[in-house]
Amino acid sequence: MLAESVYRSEDVPTADRFDCWRTLVGQTHVPVELVSDHQEDFAVFQRTLSLGAVSVWPASFQPVVFRRTPQLIRESDPEGLHLTLPLKGMLHVSRERDDASYGPYSLNVLRTSHPFEIRAVEGADGLHTGVGLEVPAALLPIPSRRLDRLTGLRLPAGEGFGALLAQLLTQLANGTHAYQLSDGPRLETVVVDLLSALLAHALDADTLLPPATHQQALVLRIRAFVQGHLHDPQLTPPAVAAAHHISTSYLHRLFQREEETVAAWIRRQRLQRARRDLADPAQRATPVHAIAARWGFPRAADFTRAFRTAYGIPPKEYRRQALRTTE
Repeated sequence: MLAESVYRSEDVPTADRFDCWRTLVGQTHVPVELVSDHQEDFAVFQRTLSLGAVSVWPASFQPVVFRRTPQLIRESDPEGLHLTLPLKGMLHVSRERDDASYGPYSLNVLRTSHPFEIRAVEGADGLHTGVGLEVPAALLPIPSRRLDRLTGLRLPAGEGFGALLAQLLTQLANGTHAYQLSDGPRLETVVVDLLSALLAHALDADTLLPPATHQQALVLRIRAFVQGHLHDPQLTPPAVAAAHHISTSYLHRLFQREEETVAAWIRRQRLQRARRDLADPAQRATPVHAIAARWGFPRAADFTRAFRTAYGIPPKEYRRQALRTTE
């Protein structure tokens, strides 16, 4: 697991819950004024994940208003960027020259150096749920004057780098058991690269990105593309390269720093999905060859050979053993 702390309002005396959370928000985000109709008995659950200098904080809480005032900015300004991904409920954001509303799975970016007001509206369960991301502006390869133009920009969360960043934040919000403590700095690099690429594209400032950031962002896009096309038996390195308008040789160069070649990584992803389905009791009636075809192995013999090579056991035997342990 990653380095993580948890705040539950039920662990705090009722009278102290709102003030305790106000202090926590000041530590994980920036000092803000908080106002809520529910502050006499405030309900909140927040996790704070540390990724080096970057922090991610999934949270669910009752409706509240956050205000970052000029006085608070003068008193304390970490000069960071705050990105919010609402998952349930709405955000109504007022800034110096802009008012906007953000629904679930939209991206809102604010600078801690500028005043703002955020009204977090609850979802159907009475709570607002979302993921906050804090990134020091100094980590981004974009000048401060360009970042000032973020006011009023709508960042897409359904495509491109916005979708990749939203997927990563949602995954972290769902749990970090798949990661080790040492993965924190690596995830910091991934988050910063994705956010840099997203902001540079939105600000028409792609030329400001260093080559390493361009390359890392492209690798992340390629990985997401592959994950969404594993079912296609024609998903080969040349096909992946063509889909991203690069040469096959450049694709291989991009993956030189990775642990395996592009073809080997695609094969491993397919085998992992097939192995998961073979061990799923709900799919016990699905033929092995159908599962193989689902994940890009149209020839059963090729799948059996690849599966045995990877896991040391034929797929039918693996399924028999896996399902026996669930009975």
